[in-house]
Amino acid sequence: MIKIAIVEDDKNYSQTLQNYIKKFEQEYHVMFQISIFSDGLDIVSDYSGDFDIILLDIQMKHLDGMKTAQSIRRFDEDVIFIFITSTVEFAIQGYLVDALGYLLKPVPYLPFSQLIQKAIKRIEHKQKKSYLTIEVDSNFFKLSLEQIYYMESQRHSIHIHSERGEFTTAGPLKKMEETLHHKGFSKCHNAYLVNLHHVTRISSNHVLLSNQLELPLSRTKKKTFMNDLTDYLGGTY
Repeated sequence: MIKIAIVEDDKNYSQTLQNYIKKFEQEYHVMFQISIFSDGLDIVSDYSGDFDIILLDIQMKHLDGMKTAQSIRRFDEDVIFIFITSTVEFAIQGYLVDALGYLLKPVPYLPFSQLIQKAIKRIEHKQKKSYLTIEVDSNFFKLSLEQIYYMESQRHSIHIHSERGEFTTAGPLKKMEETLHHKGFSKCHNAYLVNLHHVTRISSNHVLLSNQLELPLSRTKKKTFMNDLTDYLGGTY
């Protein structure tokens, strides 16, 4: 099921988009879970990275579509934005947040259905990836596992080093290890959980990652780590 959000302050347009989605379901045998928001503030205030597609009105009273998209994009780099707008001038700004496209009011069904088909193809490609949702300072971030280099235990927190930057979230590293062990992660040291995808070299007591960082490889973890790496390279994970 595809999760889609409509963020539109005009009830008539919101209803039109809902009707279009239901028509699309019947034509293409796709199931949608629809959530309705009347303003950008409503979706941003409790955003948890659950949506696949967000239909965004550009012009809204409290938080416009562009600012809403910019705020969401900080936490979720994969959600698909489709802008609903009255003028092309506003729509062009959508490319700043990697929007899939825009629909001009009044919205015809044909271009709507074409954009939704395009969005579904992108979702199907995205579903081949694995993600981790973490909470950072009461905000939720969705990270692709491929982008994570390693995780580091820091007292009662986990420090995540990734291609998108560094994030700190609460919780013991052991719990994260249990979650990610069968997704290509292994401990090279009590304090480090490594993404095996980024391991480029092993020395007697160090692990070299693709970002050129070296992590210690402890004696107590070496055998298990090497077995996990062998299984990963052999396609077991």
